[in-house]
Amino acid sequence: MTSQNHDNVAGSGRFVHQALEELESYFLDPSYNLDHYISCDGESQGIQFPAQTYEQRCPVDSSIASGSYSFYSSPSAVSFSSNGSSSTQPDCVSDTNNSIYDNCLSVSRACSLDRENDLENKLGELRPLRPMLGPDSRVVGAGSRFSVEPQLSKEAMEIIQRKNLKEMLVACAKSMADNDLFTSEVFMSKLRLMVSVCGEPLQRLGAYMLEGLVARLASSGSSIYKALRCKEPTSPELLSYMHLLYEICPYFKFGYLSANGAIAEAMKNEARIHIIDFQIAQGSQWITLIQALAARPGGPPQIRITGVDDPVSAYARGGGLEIVGQRLSRLANSCGVPFEFHGVAISGCDLESEHLKIQPGEALVVNFAMMLHHMPDESVSIENHRDRLLRMVKSLSPKVVTLVEQESNTNTAPFVLRFIETLEYYLAIFESIDVALSRENKERINVEQHCLARDIVNVLACEGPERVERHELLEKWRRRFAMAGFAPFPLSSFVNSTIKNLLKNYSGNYRLVEGDGCLYLGWMNRNLVASCAWI
Repeated sequence: MTSQNHDNVAGSGRFVHQALEELESYFLDPSYNLDHYISCDGESQGIQFPAQTYEQRCPVDSSIASGSYSFYSSPSAVSFSSNGSSSTQPDCVSDTNNSIYDNCLSVSRACSLDRENDLENKLGELRPLRPMLGPDSRVVGAGSRFSVEPQLSKEAMEIIQRKNLKEMLVACAKSMADNDLFTSEVFMSKLRLMVSVCGEPLQRLGAYMLEGLVARLASSGSSIYKALRCKEPTSPELLSYMHLLYEICPYFKFGYLSANGAIAEAMKNEARIHIIDFQIAQGSQWITLIQALAARPGGPPQIRITGVDDPVSAYARGGGLEIVGQRLSRLANSCGVPFEFHGVAISGCDLESEHLKIQPGEALVVNFAMMLHHMPDESVSIENHRDRLLRMVKSLSPKVVTLVEQESNTNTAPFVLRFIETLEYYLAIFESIDVALSRENKERINVEQHCLARDIVNVLACEGPERVERHELLEKWRRRFAMAGFAPFPLSSFVNSTIKNLLKNYSGNYRLVEGDGCLYLGWMNRNLVASCAWI
């Protein structure tokens, strides 16, 4: 089949509009979920994913609908239950007693054999050191015996008296950056009584940010971040948490819909399409696109998908990438679409062009959905895999490259600015969740703990290569793509109108902003997710 066999230019325009309508209908259909699809003939296929098919990363990657996200894509967070079990529902009554401070230390001790002495011992050793105490410490004693008695500064005492949670969180971060351990410890002891995983959005977020501060002070951020893998919920539990987040917030549907719209437009006359997804997770993004392309006038194109994934994702998926390939192959077969799947179980840092098996004559699509921010850049290592990956992709001459990323600046910002940025960004996320689920809803608690908290801890507690959550604003991504030789591919008005229809199903506080051919999805006055395309 060749592109000349397909519709003319006018027909192509109609197809793109029709394809976007198809994509929108599947995203808005309440019967559509991550584990069950409707075939092209409308008959329910009932293809169930294995129970353990969820991607570990939630916010941060292309896995929320599929399965960091990680927004995500994100790695799951430890559950702060009294017995330390991640599968136990949190107790809203006793969450301040079973504090994050204590649980964070216990998790670190249990999961890291080479862990330093616990935080209390470390603070006890450091308190006698004058430089650590802050400007208002004083020496007291009688005769020849003297001791150092730490004193809070007047500013710190005023902050404590005001009892403003946001102000105290930021002040604690600043004292930590100043290496004032005594003031940091006092602030943390006060914060323990102010945060709650069952409270208002700021209280809930504060609980996880306090965890990050404790981990950073104990120099155990990387240990806790890694150790939390041993506290993963079971795959069915993680499946339900991630699916719930996907349903109650439009962030991931926005990303998938905008990227698929750009791809449908760029591929409207192509007979052979090769999609390279650099964070395929379970491949759910491509279900709606395959169904839309199956209805293309003149017949469907031949589709080949290369799914790139880190081998650690196999845990959540319950197996290797062959599970994704089998799932998409069954769908394509039901739709009458010629289909081939190629799995590449390798980290993006190790990926080379020969792993992708590019074939002559195929139109190449590259998809970066919530993935590139995990690649270390020039601030981490001289290899600079973030820019190396973009240059490699450009050398493959793709027809279109799609980018979906969190609109946040945490990559190279100093610690205090990174802390404030994380606070503001995730507060908007927690507020949007608060509108969708009641504060007493234990599933909401699990969603926040297992889909968001671990990323927050990593941003605050880890440094160097251990800090893998390194978000950048779209303006910085623009510069990186331009340096790699790419040019913008503006998203069409069809995509814009389709997403506006999507947002009608959610709170009126969500907003869609268009600028320079890119789209931003925000909550009130804060942009949260950015989507764009490049050629």
